Amino acid sequence: MNITPGKLWGIRRLADDRGRFKMLAMDQTGPIVNPIKAVRGLDHAPYADVSAVKRLLGKHLAPKASAVLIDPPLGYAAAVDDLSPRKGLLVATEWATWEVTETGRKSRNIPGWDPSVIRRIGGDAVKVNLWYRSDVSADVKDHQLAYLDSVKQACRENDIPFVLEFLVYPFPSETPEAFAARRVELVLQALGDVDAMNPDGVDVYKLEPPTEVINVPDPHGPQAAAVQARFDQVSAGVSRPWVLLSAGATPQDFIRLLTYAFRAGANGYLAGRAIWAAAFSRFPDLAAMETALAGQAPALMDELNALTDAHATPWMDHRAWQDGIKMAPSGENFAPAYGHFAQTGSVVPQ
Repeated sequence: MNITPGKLWGIRRLADDRGRFKMLAMDQTGPIVNPIKAVRGLDHAPYADVSAVKRLLGKHLAPKASAVLIDPPLGYAAAVDDLSPRKGLLVATEWATWEVTETGRKSRNIPGWDPSVIRRIGGDAVKVNLWYRSDVSADVKDHQLAYLDSVKQACRENDIPFVLEFLVYPFPSETPEAFAARRVELVLQALGDVDAMNPDGVDVYKLEPPTEVINVPDPHGPQAAAVQARFDQVSAGVSRPWVLLSAGATPQDFIRLLTYAFRAGANGYLAGRAIWAAAFSRFPDLAAMETALAGQAPALMDELNALTDAHATPWMDHRAWQDGIKMAPSGENFAPAYGHFAQTGSVVPQ
């Protein structure tokens, strides 16, 4: 499978030197904004608070990551000064507020943002969270697929990698308890549809754990085989490199989830709350939060990174590249061929 120069370079920027993804997520809106609103007793989280939190996350945790995922509305301007230019930069393009209907959620871009803007500010890749359930109404499904196709096309035109995240969610009529009871089923259904939705244009998947994220069974215990079978099923159905998200799991549970994922062939992680939630719980005491971020959280990332080094599959060894990575165009005809691609979006055959 050929890969264009921009996508190849961008994916390499997201991974470490040996091709394993160790990515820090700090693009979250709700998990950061809502606690701040609650602590402050306000309907709107002050930007000064949100930006201070995101700045501290980047300052203390980004050095341990191969790349950082940031959001434009609340995170980029706040954190970019403390992010090393030697780390990969993954930027979200989907709006943190979405259209909610009785039969499903509709994703959309941040106003004024798309892959071309992300490329202009130095982004190495574009990330989209596609809200997804297999039981949505036809109009919601059509909207989500059209949105997905539009981002894939824009990433092709700008030759920038596309990282696609699938997340399930409750309908407005579902109680938290009813959704929790169905979450694993919905995740498995969604992940079963991943490649059926045409993976062309997607470069890396960010996937939910296909199991409960609380009290995860010991990967070496008697319940491990059933959990591992779910991860193996997911991996077999994904024809692109993939990373695991933490879904709000505790650090210990996430380590167990990652162990299952790596056994199934995952290429790394893209996680946030499992890493920094304990430190963030000290807000609004920013000094205490910073102390925890400087001490406890980096040690956890060291543990995650050691596990990733030992067991994750380098992205270039994923079966998508079983015949080797072939940059196209390349060779003597590279300059005119790529110049044509840049103008038209289609590579001239060599």
